[in-house]
Amino acid sequence: MNYHSLLEGAIELHCHSYPSIFPRKQTDWELIEDVIKAKMAGVVLKAHEASTVDRATLLRLKEPGLHVYGGLVLNDFTGGLSPAAVDAAIRLGAKVIWMPTISANKHCCHFGKKKTRLFNSEKPLPMGEEGLTILDENKQIKHHVHEILSLIGEANIMLATGHLSVEEVSALMDAAKEHHIEKILIQHADLGIAPVPISYQKEFARKGAIIEKCYMACSEDFNDLTVSQMAETIREIGADSCVLVTDYGQDHNIPPIEALSNFVEEIVENGIKDHEIQKMIVHNPKKLLGL
Repeated sequence: MNYHSLLEGAIELHCHSYPSIFPRKQTDWELIEDVIKAKMAGVVLKAHEASTVDRATLLRLKEPGLHVYGGLVLNDFTGGLSPAAVDAAIRLGAKVIWMPTISANKHCCHFGKKKTRLFNSEKPLPMGEEGLTILDENKQIKHHVHEILSLIGEANIMLATGHLSVEEVSALMDAAKEHHIEKILIQHADLGIAPVPISYQKEFARKGAIIEKCYMACSEDFNDLTVSQMAETIREIGADSCVLVTDYGQDHNIPPIEALSNFVEEIVENGIKDHEIQKMIVHNPKKLLGL
C-alpha cells in the first residue's frame, strides 16, 4: 500500500481498532503498523465502550517515537457522565474526553430501532431507551457535567462533543469557556447522526473550536455529502479551524490509514491546497493534543 505523501507527520484523531465488542478491521498493533508505514506522527484510539488510555500507553512504550494517545467516551458502559470516571482517566493520561456517543439521546433518537452494521455486538447492549443528555429539564448544563468540564479545564486536555445535538453542543461550548477549556473538537459535524449546520460550524470556529471533517460522512454507510461538498465547507470555515479524520475501523470498511490517504487525495482533487491539508492533519491535531 502506497500512502499519500501528505500523511507524513500526520495524526489521525478519530479511528477505531480492536480490542472491541464491535467488529473491527484491525488490532491496535495492525493500525500502528500502518501509521508507521505512512510515516505519520501518531493516532488517537477511540472506543465507544471502554477507556483507550491504558492501551495507548502500552503502544507508546513499545513505539516511543509515535504519539499514540487515548481517552474516555462518556457512555453508559464507562460510567456515563461521571466526574469520577473522568478524573481517573485524566490521572492515567487521557488526552481527550468525549461526550456520549452511542449512549447519547441524539444518537438513540436518530437510530431508534434502525438496524445498522456500525454498532452491532453479538448480543444487544443494555442501554436506556432515551439516552444521555448533558442538559437538565431547564435546558441548563447539569451540575455533574460542570464538574467534568472543570476537570478537563484543569488538565488542559481536549473536549470532544461526541454525538450530542447541536443545541447541546452550543450550550457545551459556552460552558467550556467558563471552565477555561482551550481545546474543543466539534465531532463529525457533517455526519447524519448529529449534524451541525454550517452556520453553527462557522460560529463554533469563531469561538475557537476545531471542526472535524469526517470521511465517514461521505462513505456508503452514510452518504450525507460528497467530498466535493465537504471541501466547500472547509473553504467556508477555513482550514485553520478544521481537522480531517476518518472515523474508520469498522470491519466492513477499508483500514483507517488507507481511508485517510484516500480522503487526502480526494480533498486535494477538490481544490484544497497542500498547506491547508497539512494544517488539518498535522498542525491542528498536534495543537489539540498539546504537542
